[in-house]
Amino acid sequence: MTRFLIPMTAMLALAACGEGDRTPEQRAEAPAPTAAEMGTAPMAAAPIAAATTAGGYASALALGDLFEIESSKLALEKSNSPEVKKFAQMMVDAHTKSGADLRASYSSAGGSEALPNMLDSRRAGEVEALRGKTALEFDTAYLDAQTKAHEEVVKLHKDFIKEGETGALKAFAATQVPTAEAHLALVKKLDKTGADEPASNPPQ
Repeated sequence: MTRFLIPMTAMLALAACGEGDRTPEQRAEAPAPTAAEMGTAPMAAAPIAAATTAGGYASALALGDLFEIESSKLALEKSNSPEVKKFAQMMVDAHTKSGADLRASYSSAGGSEALPNMLDSRRAGEVEALRGKTALEFDTAYLDAQTKAHEEVVKLHKDFIKEGETGALKAFAATQVPTAEAHLALVKKLDKTGADEPASNPPQ
């Protein structure tokens, strides 16, 4: 089959010749070639910019709090591990408080944008993925999700402290780093010590 394919360089040369045969007006009116016609895939979307503005930081952090609360409420329903359930209750309590503290600090810092009060599509999808786990799968998936979420929030705080625009909100971020790091260390410890092992926590 490959002997019938025209090399890309030849295709480009033919295209260039075709362009030369058309008037400037015809070239302007012609539709741009599609990705399929060019034999290439569309470029990937640009990465999300770092949350350096007060609104960007506060919105990202509010979504993190909402995810912690929703995923941990689910863990209280589905987990078979007493240790995981204890951690989940800690997350519900801690992030309910930190969410309220964030909104108060953001308002005091002069923030005017409305902060999210429901999950975005990514985090809603993650919660639904956890909801779909079996009893044997859930605890491991939950701890993995918590590890990822806390790594993200630690980085969010530290990046904003370093590069953010608002001094008052930077002070709030600095107060949150030790707690976020403690939560990350705790979830890693639970994972390492086997709190999520099905053999230790058989389905009820």
